Amino acid sequence: MSVDLSPRPEDAPWLSEDQLSFREGVVRFAREQLAEEAADRMARDRESEFWREGWDRCGRYGIQGLPAPEEHGGGGADVLTTMVGLEALGYGCPDGGLVFSINAHMWSALVPVWKHGSAEQRRRWLPGLASGELIGIHAITEPEAGSDAFAMTSRARRDGEGWVIDARKTFISNAPVADLLIVFARTSEGTGPIGLTPFLVEGGSAGVSVRPLEKMGLRTSPMGEVALDGVRVGDDAVLGREGKGARVFQTSMDWERALIMSAQVGAMQRVTERSIAYAKERRQFGQAIGKFEAVAFRIADMKMRLDAARALLFRAGSVMDAGRDASAAAAEA
Repeated sequence: MSVDLSPRPEDAPWLSEDQLSFREGVVRFAREQLAEEAADRMARDRESEFWREGWDRCGRYGIQGLPAPEEHGGGGADVLTTMVGLEALGYGCPDGGLVFSINAHMWSALVPVWKHGSAEQRRRWLPGLASGELIGIHAITEPEAGSDAFAMTSRARRDGEGWVIDARKTFISNAPVADLLIVFARTSEGTGPIGLTPFLVEGGSAGVSVRPLEKMGLRTSPMGEVALDGVRVGDDAVLGREGKGARVFQTSMDWERALIMSAQVGAMQRVTERSIAYAKERRQFGQAIGKFEAVAFRIADMKMRLDAARALLFRAGSVMDAGRDASAAAAEA
């Protein structure tokens, strides 16, 4: 029994006709190209296998590069349109790990290079990151510096015309498949965010090693420990300004906190629709179980939460597009 809770013009005044049409296109793409057989998806989940073909399909459609400038191969979409695309992807694609990896790539690699990279860094990295040809991630969390990320002990020291990096990072999403690592390390004495510098390091560089980690959930989104032992990079690898890495990290967090729940709203819609359809089909005592108040009240609560979550999410996008501080709106979403 078909149920569709997608936003419509009359109940989604914050979305334009173009954005609603774009959402329909992404849903259609996800259902046609990303909704593979459940048995295949479960097999990949058991093996913690990253679905590279699915990633590449998303890249060809333009998902990974949605917010990046068109001159660098991106879609040039505003924040709200990017949210709409990711919400539709979460709705149409049942591989939550793939969707999570796309989010991690966008907020921790593509956006920081776009916002803080030099002209040469943008030219070199953004087209590949936007097309999905390259997979990126930032590496900041350490074994002894998790929730307090700025308590890191990784170091980068001057050596001639460049830098030598020694670092240990853990719980790094996409690390086992990453082509670009944005590695944060201390380049001067300081505490907290003072003296941190991010470096663009190619995956597979001499001295870089990655060990995959097992996970309990989102197993198709690879995660790993990253070690850098005497990795040499030039000055052109510094992202932003030396010692000002906190600004780069904050940019990533601003976008992540506002947008990363977009796909989860789509997943909420998918689950709510399945629940409604089942409540209409399953019968007990001569009637559909949806007729019983105990079931109907729970479904009504699910629908209310879906509508509220979607409204809060899109409001945060509108605030960002208006150039205002979206910290509170993102936290509410």
